[in-house]
Amino acid sequence: MHANEQAREQINEWIDRVNPSPIFQTMTHFTITSAPAEHGVTLYTLRNAHDMRVVISDRGATLISWWAPDRYGREADVLLGYAGSEGYLANPAYFGGVIGRWGNRIANGSFTLDGVDYQIDRNEGDNHLHGGEGGFHLMPWQVQTDPEGLRMTLASPHGAAGFPGNVLVSVLYRLDDDGRLCIDYTATTDAPTPLNLTSHGYFNLNGGAGDICDHILSIDADAYLQVDRRLIPEKLAKVAGSAFDFRQPAPIGPRLAWPDEQLKVAGGFDHCYCLRRENGDIADPGRRFQPLRDVATVYDPGSGRELTVSTTENGLQFYSGNFLQGVQGRAPQPYAMHDGFCLEAQAYPDQVNTPEREAVILRPGQVYRQTTAYRLSVRQ
Repeated sequence: MHANEQAREQINEWIDRVNPSPIFQTMTHFTITSAPAEHGVTLYTLRNAHDMRVVISDRGATLISWWAPDRYGREADVLLGYAGSEGYLANPAYFGGVIGRWGNRIANGSFTLDGVDYQIDRNEGDNHLHGGEGGFHLMPWQVQTDPEGLRMTLASPHGAAGFPGNVLVSVLYRLDDDGRLCIDYTATTDAPTPLNLTSHGYFNLNGGAGDICDHILSIDADAYLQVDRRLIPEKLAKVAGSAFDFRQPAPIGPRLAWPDEQLKVAGGFDHCYCLRRENGDIADPGRRFQPLRDVATVYDPGSGRELTVSTTENGLQFYSGNFLQGVQGRAPQPYAMHDGFCLEAQAYPDQVNTPEREAVILRPGQVYRQTTAYRLSVRQ
């Protein structure tokens, strides 16, 4: 049986243990259905007028599947993930989850805020990574009726993973008829706290068949953040003349083979790109959010599928699936290195320990607002 067919059967079996029941219908021609799964998890399916389907779990507000056609009309799931809900209870690969309170790394799991030193979870050596042991991607989220789409909310208590403040987070998923999945994040707090939310979906535009080395990537960035051996940013570097220059579309695989010290340090790409502003300048990390603009595209020549990423954020973490080796997904064989990629829109890693730290601090009376959109289309 073809890998795509196996994945479809596993996801359908998971979703269709009961008959999905419609819970919302909106004027934008998409519907949302729900179905309970194992371990108290409920799956929600967003479906647009062209039968494109996105499956989301209330555990971690997690993107489970995204079924989309190729140039011949054949559907495949372009997201990596586990075969059933049990894998998402621990989710060590962070498949599809909403990451918080802090996406990416904080050096030594520590920061100083308003003169107070904080020690937070250190779950990657000395680093804090992706919200710590009890990150948002592991939490049960509440679903609220919303005329625009699927809204999920989470109350993160003071002291969670060591962070200060009671934080209320809302994530709104919207799927339109152009194949665009918009993710709108909002949050408030009752005490100052760092906040940096992102989505950790792993994509393979060929439907999970093989690696992503033939995918053609472009990123609208003149610079990226070089990292040390802990993958903590050390300095901003220009992409020109390096393996990191994706200002013009280029296949990922050949770039992975470049003799670049930064690729050796990370085992591939695991770096934050400093995105351009609308006027072409590098976005100022001291000014948190920008207008929504297209920042990256990925094209798979085999299927014709193209992914366009838009965001209001300053940074885009390109991760080439360096640690996927041996992770058991939906197919009988485990994933291998570079079987998927992530494009995570976010603030700069460890920004809370830089001179631009104030831009990533949410204070009482402020509202955190961030939007990232992923659009799937087909080139003929």
